[in-house]
Amino acid sequence: MSNSSSLSKFLLLAFADTRELQLLHFSLFLGIYLAALLGNGLIITAVACDHRLHTPMYFFLLNLSILDLGSITAIVPKSMANSLWDTRAISYSGCVAQIFLFVFFISAEYSLLTVMAYDRYVAICKPLHYGAIMGSRACVKMAAAAWGSGFLNVLLHTANTFSIPLCQGNTVEQFFCEVPQILKLSCSDSYLRELGLLVVSACLAFGCFIFIVVSYVQIFTAVLRIPSEQGRHKAFSMCLPHLAVVSLFLSTGIFAYLKPPSISSPALDLVVSVLYSVVPPAVNPLIYSMRNKELKDAVRKLIQWV
Repeated sequence: MSNSSSLSKFLLLAFADTRELQLLHFSLFLGIYLAALLGNGLIITAVACDHRLHTPMYFFLLNLSILDLGSITAIVPKSMANSLWDTRAISYSGCVAQIFLFVFFISAEYSLLTVMAYDRYVAICKPLHYGAIMGSRACVKMAAAAWGSGFLNVLLHTANTFSIPLCQGNTVEQFFCEVPQILKLSCSDSYLRELGLLVVSACLAFGCFIFIVVSYVQIFTAVLRIPSEQGRHKAFSMCLPHLAVVSLFLSTGIFAYLKPPSISSPALDLVVSVLYSVVPPAVNPLIYSMRNKELKDAVRKLIQWV
């Protein structure tokens, strides 16, 4: 039996056993990772360089792209390296760092998506007061609060998780380190502390979800009152990308952690974990740029300049 003080490494879940499938996994993840780097990198550069995009909506979008890059970088390169070198190992400190970074970026992103819902609510329901409410200092404070809440959340979970004695081996049933999988290796009732923290985090996340739902109920109520069809179309274009990103973020995460045990299988669990952890950072830039003429023009000019 081993405990957390004597563990030097963990063994991650492998995508495949044969060399051909390992290289296929490496190639697929490399393509997704490069797409995420390119899409989010273009958005960050375009927003930073184009003065026309120096508005609250694009400021929050820039923060979202940074968080997306951080979350996918925390887990994908290590998984790619393991497949390329035909290994499953990750060091103890590497596992701690992976959990810290991934939970930090995901928690901050969810908080930021909540802030972005408030931004859309003010823009559509209180347009005359938008400049006063969403000033530059207010936006910076909201973004800082989102990042700060993510840091506080991950600090509590990481410190508590790795203070628990681990004696159920070192095999993690996931292709990256995450809190629920580490808790399965615990050998004492002290894991109940972390379960309590997870429940508190879930309650806070549910509160954010209710805030987003209420915001969009009021937004759509206000949009339907707009007399011109062009005005309604413009309002929907402002909200639909954010709503699509929130839906993708929540649906994949909820299904990954709350799916019925009856439909659970190793293959399905692996696919679902990829859907909620790897796909959104690569798809979010496409969602935001698809119906946004200003952003597409800025990216086009950036590409032409390069």
